[in-house]
Amino acid sequence: MEEEVILVPQSKRNLTGLDFFLLWSGAAISIAEIWAGGMLVSLGFWGGVMAILIGHIAGNAPLSLGGIIGSEWGISSMFSIRAAFGRKGSFVASFFNIIQLLGWTAIMVIICARAMDVISMKMFGYNNRFLWILIAGLGSTVWAMVGNRWWKWIQRIAIVALGALCVVMTYVVMMNAPFSFLKNIIADGSLHWATGFDIVIAMPISWLPLVADYSRFAKNTKSACRGTWWGYFFVSSWMFILGFFLSLATGQSDPIPGMVAMGFGIIAFMVVLFSTITTTFLDIYSTAISFMNIKPRVKEKFATFLFGIGGTVLALFFPVDRYESFLYFIGSIFIPLFGVVLFDYFIYRKRNIDVKELLHQKEYDLLALLAWAGGFVIYQLFLNYLPVLSASLPSLFSSGALYLGLKKWIKK
Repeated sequence: MEEEVILVPQSKRNLTGLDFFLLWSGAAISIAEIWAGGMLVSLGFWGGVMAILIGHIAGNAPLSLGGIIGSEWGISSMFSIRAAFGRKGSFVASFFNIIQLLGWTAIMVIICARAMDVISMKMFGYNNRFLWILIAGLGSTVWAMVGNRWWKWIQRIAIVALGALCVVMTYVVMMNAPFSFLKNIIADGSLHWATGFDIVIAMPISWLPLVADYSRFAKNTKSACRGTWWGYFFVSSWMFILGFFLSLATGQSDPIPGMVAMGFGIIAFMVVLFSTITTTFLDIYSTAISFMNIKPRVKEKFATFLFGIGGTVLALFFPVDRYESFLYFIGSIFIPLFGVVLFDYFIYRKRNIDVKELLHQKEYDLLALLAWAGGFVIYQLFLNYLPVLSASLPSLFSSGALYLGLKKWIKK
C-alpha cells in the first residue's frame, strides 16, 4: 500500500521540460516575491540587484539538484530524505515541512488579501479582508485538488496570462521610475548585503523540501532540471526586481502602495489573485504529500482539502509582520537539512539508492541528525554574530561536510 502511494510509475511520468518551466514560473509569479524584493530597498540599486541575481543562482542550484532525486526515482521530497535520515528521521523533516508549508499557505493568502484590500478600496471604495482570504484560500485549495493530470494545461494558460500582465506592470514601473534615476540610489547601511542575500536565497530554498513532489512526474530528468532551474530563476528574479524597483521608486519597503499609486488597478488585482493561486496550490499539495510520508494510508485528495482549509483558517491569525523572521526560520531548518540530503545522494551514494529498501529501512540515522543540528547551529551563529557574511552557504556545506566526515569516521 505504501509503495503504491509513494512511488510514481513510469506510465504517470508525463511532464516535460516546458511543463516544469511553466510550473516554476507560476510558483515565482507571486506577490510574496514582489514583497520580498521590497525588503532589499536599503541595499541601494546595485547592492539589491546583485543580491537578487547571485542569491537566485546560489539558491536554484540545490533546488534543481533536489528535483533530480525525484525525477530519477519517482519519489517525493520527504520520502527521498529517508536515504540519509532513515524512516523516522524523515518524519521529523516532514513535521517541519508541514509547519513551513502551512505557514507559507497562510502568508500567501494574507499578503493576497491585504493587497486586494488596498487595491479594491482604491478602485471601488470597498474592503473586506475576510472575503479575500476565503477567495484566495479556497481557490488555491481547489487548484491543488485537480491533480497533476490537469496542472500542465491550466498552468500554461494561467502563466502566459500572468506573464503578459507582469510585462505591462514592469513597463509602467520603468516609465515612472527610469533606470537613470534608480541606478543612482545608494545603500543606507541599515541592512547588511549578506543578510539581504540570505533573504533572497531563502525563497528558492523554501521550495527545496517539495521540488521532488513534482519532478517525480517528469518524463526526463535533464529537461525537468533545466525547466525547473530556468523557470524559477528567470521569473523569481524578475518578481524580486519588480518589487525592488517599486520600493526604490516610492521609498517604501512595501511595494503594494506603489502599485496602487502607479494606477495598475485591475491589472494589479488580477496579478495578485491569480498569482497567489498558481503559487499557493503547490504549498497545499505538498503539505498533503509530506503528511502522507508519515501516514501513507490517508487519501491524497482528503489530505489536500484538509491542509488547504487549515492554511486558510491559519491566515486569519498568522502574524505576517514576522515574514522576514519566517524566511530565516526556513533557511536555518532546510538549508542544513538538504546539505545532508544532497551530499548523501550525490557524493556518498553516487546517485544510487534502493527505493524499495527505503520502505523498510532502519528507524533513523543519528549521524545525519547530528550533521543537520550542526548546520543549524552554523546558520544561527553566522546570522546573529557574523551578519556581514552569508549564513546560507556555510550552513549548507558545513552540514554536508560534517555528514560525510562522520560517515568516514564511523567506517574506520
